[in-house]
Amino acid sequence: MLDLVLAILHHLLVFALFGVIFAELITVREGIAGATIRRISALDLSYGIMAALILIVGFGRAHLAAKGWLYYQHNAFFWAKIGTFAVIGLLSISPTIAFIRWKRTAMIPTGQQIADVRRYLWLEVGLFTLLPAFAAAMARGYGAF
Repeated sequence: MLDLVLAILHHLLVFALFGVIFAELITVREGIAGATIRRISALDLSYGIMAALILIVGFGRAHLAAKGWLYYQHNAFFWAKIGTFAVIGLLSISPTIAFIRWKRTAMIPTGQQIADVRRYLWLEVGLFTLLPAFAAAMARGYGAF
């Protein structure tokens, strides 16, 4: 039963995180100000919390669930998934800093600042699409070494 609960929770968190990234991408547009910037900052905070929860639940799942840690530690797709998730996290730093700066200074971001943040968000969305592919391959035993 623990395996099922952790799997469901992990999947729900991953889908929610993708929704947040996509919501940020849709919301960050030229001309944003005030309330929209505060909303984006709140979304970004939930992004960080969900990412941390995904790691906690995911590693809990790898250690406590049906397949066990030995299955995952020797799988290239598992490590590709972890590495991709880490790169997505690193890419999210620049938009987070921008959102904090915009909120603190109550500034209206320039078109170039918006374009820069959107570039990072698009990269995150693009890389995020690799995660389910890696997960599916891993779950089927591909990548074992």
